[in-house]
Amino acid sequence: MKKLIIEKIDSLPPLPKSVLELEEFRRMSNKEPLDLLKIIEKDPLIITTVLRVANSAMFGFVSEVETPSRAISLLGVNFTISIALGSVIQNLIQSNLSAYGVGTDDFMFSSNLASNLVNTWVSKISFDLKEDLLLPAFLQETGKFVIAEVLNENGQAEEFLEQLQVSKNVSAVERDFLGYSCARITANIFKHWNLSHNLIFSIGFVEDLEHCPKDYIKKAQILEIIKILCDLKNPLSDQNIQRALNKATEYNIDVEPLLQSIDSIKFKIENDF
Repeated sequence: MKKLIIEKIDSLPPLPKSVLELEEFRRMSNKEPLDLLKIIEKDPLIITTVLRVANSAMFGFVSEVETPSRAISLLGVNFTISIALGSVIQNLIQSNLSAYGVGTDDFMFSSNLASNLVNTWVSKISFDLKEDLLLPAFLQETGKFVIAEVLNENGQAEEFLEQLQVSKNVSAVERDFLGYSCARITANIFKHWNLSHNLIFSIGFVEDLEHCPKDYIKKAQILEIIKILCDLKNPLSDQNIQRALNKATEYNIDVEPLLQSIDSIKFKIENDF
């Protein structure tokens, strides 16, 4: 299965021009909202996704966000870049996620939730850390599309899902079936596309801190906590919240700001319906 995963990654299409332009813009020190608007307006998919995210329940803006310029103003330049990059990258490798028992809407909800946790929680820890983790948090489960496709092609999707329901440890089941966890597969996808080291290393060593470079340990720890909270099938469940708090305590991370962010996001979601 390892060979099939590698072949699938190697066969991925090249990144479109919009991603390359966004990545170049992201690395600029002086980012003007108008310049970002000019880039994203070229791609209808990005516009649709940005507006959809801005109008989602977890942000709870008072009025409907109808234009991309308004979305950029409310979400912020870097947050919008993360959503724009993420939507295009995920669209390139989208496949049926039935192996995980979820659909693409569930996946997008989880990705948006991850970004929102970075925006609300990690910003309380460090502004620079927040900026570094917005994109990795949004994209860290991208490898699940490749995993699902390989499992579907090999007729193992049903068996995989059954095992998930028994063990509840998604990463362990991924390693049992494929030889790699989603984190490692996602990192290799981004390595294939020659994206930033921050993206590759921050994601690649989630749940593998023993081998994690020193400069990325804190990022991998935070992404692991976010991964737990944004579980595709049970996002923000009581059980996963407790697991995340336990993990934060283990990593000597103050749980109070995390709890405040969770409560704030849950309140917005619950009061939208």
